[in-house]
Amino acid sequence: MSTYLGIELGSTRIKAALIDGTFRTAAAGGFHWENRLENGFWTYRLDDVWRGLRSVLSQLNGASPDVMGVSAMMHGYLAFDRDGGLLVPFRTWRNTTAERAARELTEAFGFHIPQRWSIAHLYQAILDGEPHVKDVAYMTTLAGYVHWKLTGEKVAGVGDASGMFPVKGLEYDKEMLEKFKRRTGIDLLPLLPAIKTAGEKAGVLTENGAELLGGGFQAGIPFCPPEGDAGTGMAATNTVKEKTGNLSAGTSVFAMAVLEKPLANLHEEIDIVTTPDGVPVAMVHCNNCSSDIDAWIAVFAETGLDRTAAYELFFRKAAEGDADCGGLLSYNYLSGEPITGLTEGRPLFARMPDAKFTLANFCRCLLSSSLATLKTGMDILAREGVTLERVCAHGGLYKTGTAGQSLTAAALDVPVTVTESAGEGGAYGMALLAAFTGEGDGLALAEFLEKRVFADDKSETVQPGENDVRGFRTYWKRYQAGLAAEKSAVEKMR
Repeated sequence: MSTYLGIELGSTRIKAALIDGTFRTAAAGGFHWENRLENGFWTYRLDDVWRGLRSVLSQLNGASPDVMGVSAMMHGYLAFDRDGGLLVPFRTWRNTTAERAARELTEAFGFHIPQRWSIAHLYQAILDGEPHVKDVAYMTTLAGYVHWKLTGEKVAGVGDASGMFPVKGLEYDKEMLEKFKRRTGIDLLPLLPAIKTAGEKAGVLTENGAELLGGGFQAGIPFCPPEGDAGTGMAATNTVKEKTGNLSAGTSVFAMAVLEKPLANLHEEIDIVTTPDGVPVAMVHCNNCSSDIDAWIAVFAETGLDRTAAYELFFRKAAEGDADCGGLLSYNYLSGEPITGLTEGRPLFARMPDAKFTLANFCRCLLSSSLATLKTGMDILAREGVTLERVCAHGGLYKTGTAGQSLTAAALDVPVTVTESAGEGGAYGMALLAAFTGEGDGLALAEFLEKRVFADDKSETVQPGENDVRGFRTYWKRYQAGLAAEKSAVEKMR
């Protein structure tokens, strides 16, 4: 029976999922890592990439997959010279240092360019006169970097590429490339990875690549195109068809809505990227989601609870809280949040003097905070007439009970589905994309997932409760009104 391996370098964990011919997980591995704020930039050290990958793959009991693939956090900036040397430390999606670049490129292109996109990082470096710019011979994402080192191929899946530079069809937008060249004198196309689409082959594991992985794999294993975590989330939740949507909630939270037609207006809160097979997607991306919850869980664990028990307590109590959180308010902004105009973050908790300050309301408040910024962008899509027949959710917010699922349904006022396999996350989605390359048999990606993978998948759907919807709206209005206090905290707390 064939096996397929998906690797994903997430924001807090490097994960691997090996699936068998029934598309169920046969083996898995994980490695914890964290970003660092160094010299004003959020970054990961590339030595940790290889240390983590070797650890993860050593947990797979000698597996030898038929096809494998790499996914990672989208966007960011990895720039190399002509000899393959890293020019500056990896700048991740979390950085909010490219505000001017994003604004100018958005105006020039008539297309929203977020600060976290690779092109915004490069253009900001140009605006800042950074000396490394003249030596850039190649730029890529984290997934593209790992794929390159393992296979020698400088490629990116179309979904991942669409978070580097705007994509039109299955190519980088030629008109925007020309506008960038006129503006900067730089011919960008030779610096970008070539685009591949789901189902294509994208190289094989080289001898050098096998050594980087610790020697446990033999050279010659085929690779599918590397993808970003948004694309693997869509694959893992079977939401690559038009009018389907997906939510991924972890360190960051983002929602993907596969579009029937282009949006009528440009919105700075909405990114336009693609599915792994190139269908346009509206993306609402928020830099902050569960990090503040995780910090409070660590405090709870100091009481003697282990972390698993602490998470179970947190989500159980959140489900018991008042629908409007009893007058409590929190901001989960560990880093900046472009949707609400913040270049830095200050986690903040506040309450009215007469608030119902209970553990249940406190837990529900933190959970509500993790979804409040997302609601801002999703409301814009609703006003644009974007309708979704199905919204599937996955990620850490949905692994413990149904509190996260119920509150998400209340925040967005739509039914939210969690499938039996959704908890597997992005590594599982990447393994499915590897399987599609191995045995897609001429099917479209949506058909392959619907007919071959998820035909018998079990799921649980939570409908938005009327009282919960009203309560979240009350909380959200309080949240919007209190943003001035969060902005003041950023300005004054140094």
